Amino acid sequence: MEQQVYLALLHNPVYNKNMEVITTTVTNLDLHDIARASRTYNIGQYYIVNHLDSQQDLVNRMKDYWAGDFGAEYNPDRKEAFSVLEIKAELKDVIADITAREGKEPTLVTTDARTYSNTISYRKLRQEIAKGEEVYLILLGTGWGLTKETMKSADYILEPIYGPGDYNHLSVRSAAAIILDRLLGEVWW
Repeated sequence: MEQQVYLALLHNPVYNKNMEVITTTVTNLDLHDIARASRTYNIGQYYIVNHLDSQQDLVNRMKDYWAGDFGAEYNPDRKEAFSVLEIKAELKDVIADITAREGKEPTLVTTDARTYSNTISYRKLRQEIAKGEEVYLILLGTGWGLTKETMKSADYILEPIYGPGDYNHLSVRSAAAIILDRLLGEVWW
């Protein structure tokens, strides 16, 4: 069953460690690993958001390789994972694409290591998704996180992911897998 849930990995606008707004580069592992998780959890589409032509070309070349070249023959599972991957220049392009597909704008859900007044628990958002009444777009940031403007535009901000210790610095790939499992995975508890 295809979920009414979409995922976007934003490379712009995001912060660097000096809290300057930048555009980060695409990484091979983020494409592969998050596409595989997205396909596993039946995400409607996994978007890479990067406005640089060179980065868009890179994503398209990798996608073309795994979808049609030797890569598709060598690893058909990777071809299927990449079937949910799409590149867009800006977040507004992602929202427009989802709106055209679904007939309504998505509810924006961001992620952060801090809590906010509109922080939502995984349990509550999982219940909302299960109702099937809304379309959701989960935004993940690269670099040092999503800008304040992006965070303010969100309808909800997911509660932070905590482990039992005091270290809290997950890769975006790890965070994406945990988030998708908590929201869409099998009920095991």
